[in-house]
Amino acid sequence: MRKNTSQKISLAIIFGGRSAEHDVSLVSARNIINAVNKKKYTIVPIFIDRGGRWFLVKEKDLLRGHVFTDEQKVPIIWRMQEDLFVLHSGKRNRVIDVVFPVLHGPFGEDGTIQGLLKLYNVPFVGPCVLGSAIGMDKDVSKRLLREAGLPVVDFLVFKSHQKNEINFDNLVKHLGLPFFIKPANLGSSVGVSKVCDQKDFMRALHLAFSYDRKIIVEKYVAGKEIECSIMGNQDPIASVPGEIIPSHDFYSYEAKYIDDNGATVAIPANIPDSVQKKVQNLALRTFETLCCEGMGRVDFFVTHKNEIYINEINTIPGFTSISMYPKLWEKSGVPYAKLIDMLIAYAVDRHKKEKKLKTVK
Repeated sequence: MRKNTSQKISLAIIFGGRSAEHDVSLVSARNIINAVNKKKYTIVPIFIDRGGRWFLVKEKDLLRGHVFTDEQKVPIIWRMQEDLFVLHSGKRNRVIDVVFPVLHGPFGEDGTIQGLLKLYNVPFVGPCVLGSAIGMDKDVSKRLLREAGLPVVDFLVFKSHQKNEINFDNLVKHLGLPFFIKPANLGSSVGVSKVCDQKDFMRALHLAFSYDRKIIVEKYVAGKEIECSIMGNQDPIASVPGEIIPSHDFYSYEAKYIDDNGATVAIPANIPDSVQKKVQNLALRTFETLCCEGMGRVDFFVTHKNEIYINEINTIPGFTSISMYPKLWEKSGVPYAKLIDMLIAYAVDRHKKEKKLKTVK
């Protein structure tokens, strides 16, 4: 970052992207921009379209909430200039001090954008390359959690070349009915199906494989859906847990983002204090086991017997008006604007420590 601390911090917010969660990303970006302290930060909105092309757009056009026209998008070029991260757009250069990637799903939450930003030597919010990649892949993350002795639901993994070998009766034998089928590398419940019979199975299989070359088939657990937010680097902290109470059959994409009555939220969660503490501890252990830094939201199932199972981690959680990550922190005493400040501070602190490492003998 620039040494002149009297200047406002130039904060690039990268949003959109090539994943199926493109639209959710736009909503998250709007919310972050609305919450950011404009006296402290100069916002540089960077839009990645569905084709993967990068553009500089105006804040006011993003906040209007419509599709960008060609006139509203200025192509950009990245470059390093005297150890500074510089964005070149049109005839203007902008020095970027820190980046907040708000790219949910593949090509943004999976280590790809993190690797690019690391190559450019710029601080960025959220986990680094390894933690992002692990968190995105439900197969790898579940295996690491299981190896660490942490509780995960029984699951099976299949790749696209094995599609014709997947047998419904064998799945029922191993996992019972119902069970879930989901893409291994996606979020926001995109491509996820609850399977109750053979007819559901074929449709769910086709849907999941249309989004990913690897799928997870997971045992159904009856119970509460509990979420816990994490932030920090070496000594992360956990928020108060919250509970998602879906009105749909499960917490689907429609329930999250389309149906205004798709779910209700209870913060704190309706669980005993002792279970709440176990959830917070497991969330922290999950965050550290999966090599995460900066931020993450860990999702759980809690049965009526108060058995706890880790579902997944989200390394770039939603920042929409109904998203649990900021809501949980707000209930824990960290308002939205302060949360953004803290996440940026964690990014800068990590970057400073990494710059002190030797790169040559």
